Amino acid sequence: MYREPTIEAEQNAPESARAEACLIAIKNGDKSALEELYSIASAPVFAYAVSVLRNRHDSEDVLHDCFISIFNSAGGYVPRGKPFAWIITIAKNLCLMKLRERKRYTSSGAFEEDWDTAFAVDCAASAEDRMMIKECMTLLSETESKVVVLHAVAGFKHREIAEITDMPLMTVISHYRRAIAKLKKSLE
Repeated sequence: MYREPTIEAEQNAPESARAEACLIAIKNGDKSALEELYSIASAPVFAYAVSVLRNRHDSEDVLHDCFISIFNSAGGYVPRGKPFAWIITIAKNLCLMKLRERKRYTSSGAFEEDWDTAFAVDCAASAEDRMMIKECMTLLSETESKVVVLHAVAGFKHREIAEITDMPLMTVISHYRRAIAKLKKSLE
């Protein structure tokens, strides 16, 4: 007999299982589970948004909108053991909407990518280190940058990044290794 996992039973479980339990609880009307889900998934969602948008303020907007959307859409969530793929898909769609919005805005030339402020959040690095990070990240392609941020900042495993980005695992690993090689070379 199938039993839905509970938040209490999943406290010491891996993040994925805890997130799944929270989504099921939200789906079943437990509004307090959203707070637990936020504590589990906010950092990866924000890191993903930064990797796509390269702007702290837009990324914060996506983070906020993502959890509102999760709360409103939880009724349609089907547990399949991959809650982060579902959550990041919501964030991805919100990022795409933000980019379309930005594209309309940039036709006036008013927007500039801003890695410096994106990495200023919760970053203990000095201004000089942030400037070096910004310079290094410009060497990477958009895909390489996204993979590095999702792995190094958000802490996703390569296979999780593959699920999130709909890329084959070996492609993710290849992008990550290529990006790290570029970064090492630039720092030498």
